[in-house]
Amino acid sequence: MPKLKVDGIEVEVPAGATVLQACELAGKEIPRFCYHERLSIAGNCRMCLVEVKPGPPKPQASCALPAADNQEIFTASEMVKKAREGVMEFLLINHPLDCPICDQGGECDLQDQSVAYGRGESRFHENKRAVTEKYMGPIVKTVMTRCIQCTRCVRFAEEVAGVPEIGAIHRGENMQITTYLEHAAKSELSGNVVDLCPVGALTSKPYAFEARPWELKKTLAIDVMDAVGTNIRIDSRGRQVLRVVPRINDDVNEEWASDKTRHAVDGLVRKRLDKPYLRKGGKLVPASWDEAFAAIAKVAKGAAGSVAAIAGDQLDCETMFAARALVAALGGTQLEGRQGGLDYDVSSLSAVNFNSTIAGIETADAILLVGTNIRWEAPLINTRIRKAIKKGAKVWVIGPDLDLTYKVTHLGNDAAVLAALPDEVVEAFRSAHRPALIMGGGALAVEGVHGAALAAVETLGLIRDGWNGFNVVHMAAARMGGLMLGFAAKGGVKAIAASEPKLLFLMGADDVPFDLFGKSFKVYVGHHGDKGAHAADVILPGAAYTEKSGTYVNTEGRVQRGDKAVFAPGDAREDWTILRALSDVLGKPLPFDSFEALRAAMVAAVPALGQEGLVDYGWKAPKLAAKPKKGEIGLPMKDFYLTNAICRASPTMERCSAELIHGADFAEAAE
Repeated sequence: MPKLKVDGIEVEVPAGATVLQACELAGKEIPRFCYHERLSIAGNCRMCLVEVKPGPPKPQASCALPAADNQEIFTASEMVKKAREGVMEFLLINHPLDCPICDQGGECDLQDQSVAYGRGESRFHENKRAVTEKYMGPIVKTVMTRCIQCTRCVRFAEEVAGVPEIGAIHRGENMQITTYLEHAAKSELSGNVVDLCPVGALTSKPYAFEARPWELKKTLAIDVMDAVGTNIRIDSRGRQVLRVVPRINDDVNEEWASDKTRHAVDGLVRKRLDKPYLRKGGKLVPASWDEAFAAIAKVAKGAAGSVAAIAGDQLDCETMFAARALVAALGGTQLEGRQGGLDYDVSSLSAVNFNSTIAGIETADAILLVGTNIRWEAPLINTRIRKAIKKGAKVWVIGPDLDLTYKVTHLGNDAAVLAALPDEVVEAFRSAHRPALIMGGGALAVEGVHGAALAAVETLGLIRDGWNGFNVVHMAAARMGGLMLGFAAKGGVKAIAASEPKLLFLMGADDVPFDLFGKSFKVYVGHHGDKGAHAADVILPGAAYTEKSGTYVNTEGRVQRGDKAVFAPGDAREDWTILRALSDVLGKPLPFDSFEALRAAMVAAVPALGQEGLVDYGWKAPKLAAKPKKGEIGLPMKDFYLTNAICRASPTMERCSAELIHGADFAEAAE
């Protein structure tokens, strides 16, 4: 490990570290534009200059210079100060003075570093160059005259997203960054280039001219658009959420977020339920809370325990626990969270968990994907698999042949293949150090595939000392929490429908086959006028994930908590308060009067939900039939951008779906 001095401070750094990393280890701030910890080194902005001895008597770019023994680094010498001022002066030659109208204002690296390291004045008075705007799709707004060619967006698209559609054309002063043929960037992660851009060249198109960063209230929360559990920050002003940005969590999402996570938020103010509704004469009409509760009480009185609850994909654990308590108080036992109709064995939660962990999968060296479009179902797990491939991992796929942004060996789309894997695949897995199998919702929907996958644990040697390579990737943020709380009826939704419950609570459930519940009195507790509300007999307006605190468990069994950012609109209330008030009317008061008391009761019932972090389920493989039926494996997700009620209410997601999935053309204003 090299030892060197940084401004007289002796530091020891790992082999292969750069001088920039050594300076940071010594507590010295080094300005940079092109360098980013999660991208390859470009060394083209020259802002990170330092003085190095022994070495040539000139400043050197610290991001690309390897740290070595006996080096002496100077980060604040007169040479370095003058060099940085010169670089900043050159960077600002063509950069327009757009700060008053630029959305990056207030959180712009160029602003901050020009103040900290610039001259304070320019000696250049020539006309600035102008660059024509580029089109990058519905998510990214471009003002390319501001671009300083740091190439962060280019490297992100190629290395992380795996969709190398952004690049540079022309040379020298005429160099421009653009997408391929100026088409929309077709990546589920394209919005991350806005965070990466150190100037205002790439900004968020839906957020354009909405607010300045100092106007916003910042709330720490957890994303519910998929089961990854992306750590997010909700930025709100007044009662409206204006944007969502990712928080750094190296164990979950690193510092990325999918486009759905970022930009579905404009759906939070559209198609909202803000008052109760009651079905009269076949039509839903506005009602008071008392009228709605009275209608439910009338049905509950004659239900005699024939009560069930189905949880939606975005529910927090506290709401599910309150629903469970109310159903139990009414004498019911039927709970389900797999609203799409899946029915798989949940006697062991480790057998339906992502056991390798999200961060751990990037260390796998042989991966078998079964019935999953992981690029859509969990984009941030897909980026981890790309990392594993860069380290030498090989990937095989059973299921539809898709573009997953990396090279795979396709074994066919017959479920029976899993029970009779080719010898070379078995041998590759047995000789691997960290083999992994990843099942998706498409595989779980086929009878026998879950059992065949569990049988493959032994065949492929998926479990070793310190390694469990058996993984199930869920698509719903509420799935693992729901399974921990017992929302998994034997036989699934169809079994509940067959029992014809007299009273059915739909807790934000919009994708249930409602035609199966024609004889049930349906109470929808949710936040959007989507499919569930249209099928309901009573609608009780609830709160979206941004409007309540809650506990969520992601696909790897990680317990995380989010805070309330804004209030629900109109007469809408937090879901648990609705259930608590209803329980009084039904004469079955629930034993909690505050959110803290509710959470305490939930933790007492399921202690694992009280400890943030990974839950250790303990590996236990149930014995299941391991002979899948022959036939194609389908994929449950048909449109990445329209998977839930919030997305379907979002104009941005609708446009992304139309343009990026279905190929619709949208003329720009200039056209």
